[in-house]
Amino acid sequence: MTQLANRADVSASAPTNSGAAATRASGPFCGLIDAVLVQEPVIENFPGSVNAEAAQAIWVWVTRDLCNDIFAPEKLSSGTLMAADVEAAMPEILGRMKAGLAQGQADAEGARRLSAQLGREDARHHLPTVMLALRNRALLGKAQAFGKATNTISDETALGTAMQAMPLQDPALAALVFQAAMGQVAQPTKLILAAIKVSGAATEVSVRRSGLGPLIDACVSHAQNQLRYFQAIGPFADVDLICRALERFHRLVRALTGYLEFSRGSQATAVLSAITKHVSDRIEPRLKEVVTDLNQAMRRRETTDRLDTDKLLAAVGGIYLLATVRDCRDSLALNTVYEQAWHQSGQALEIHIQRNMDLFKENPDDANTIARLDAVIQMAQVRFSPEYADTLKRARQAAERRN
Repeated sequence: MTQLANRADVSASAPTNSGAAATRASGPFCGLIDAVLVQEPVIENFPGSVNAEAAQAIWVWVTRDLCNDIFAPEKLSSGTLMAADVEAAMPEILGRMKAGLAQGQADAEGARRLSAQLGREDARHHLPTVMLALRNRALLGKAQAFGKATNTISDETALGTAMQAMPLQDPALAALVFQAAMGQVAQPTKLILAAIKVSGAATEVSVRRSGLGPLIDACVSHAQNQLRYFQAIGPFADVDLICRALERFHRLVRALTGYLEFSRGSQATAVLSAITKHVSDRIEPRLKEVVTDLNQAMRRRETTDRLDTDKLLAAVGGIYLLATVRDCRDSLALNTVYEQAWHQSGQALEIHIQRNMDLFKENPDDANTIARLDAVIQMAQVRFSPEYADTLKRARQAAERRN
């Protein structure tokens, strides 16, 4: 784990519903079903998840076509509609949504009309799931609390018992519950091991037979939900966020592939393979730039030296990303690119460390040299070890005393 991303965090988890009644509108249905929303890109739709854009289309349909007499337009336009307002009107909202869905399912013309009102085809297919989530919004909050609680429970038997208390007899509801819970689970491996113990065998078939298939789907769904963080990876991207998303992705994937045996043709493995390729394809170009960014950041101008702070930032971020890929490489398809970048970055860093240390000894007051030396020591801590960085810091302090 890198220093930058070494946190017990679940980067892509949905916010909890605690205090939702006192919050302003921040998304579809004022955040009441945020726990089960997933963001684009969506390679595969899972039973317990709802595409956030489709949910937004449904919310627009509800407020514009079904409930325009309930919610004041100025509250919607100004963003001052509260979750409590939606809660108070929920029985009426659900009644009108049920009627609207029934019309859309009556015949082909009704389905076409409903799709047109929603503005996107997949929104019509998500509509029953959204309604189920709204009906069970209190249960979603309890599921999130369960997900948080698993972070402090180490007893697999206790976890298995708790999971069996889920509404497994209702697969659609169980899918929603596990989707909501997984967003708060820091170590999904614990739940997978508990599911294996309940089912009696470490296979996907046995876990699904025991009714815990929604747990597998939730893991894959949340792994897929990390893809949004890899859409724009460049020198100035939020490396901290990307590293945390990559580590989250790795924990979810390894919880499945490291402990479960999947049958040939499994949908879960097909989706995981597609997600892995997507993530790897996004990260690969950035890894290829790490050494180039490092060399350009450390380059000195012979006449009038100028510190390239953008390149310096890109170099530091690249080393952090490279170190995170090292920790997560079992869940990626980047072995060749990673090995080359890891080896070459180490060589380049050693050269720049020695060069900047020599320059610092010659002129300890040069601001550009100090900035570059600070950067290479920071990168050395990540690329090599904290002990090596401490050695460099002591060498720098010794040089300062001599001057």
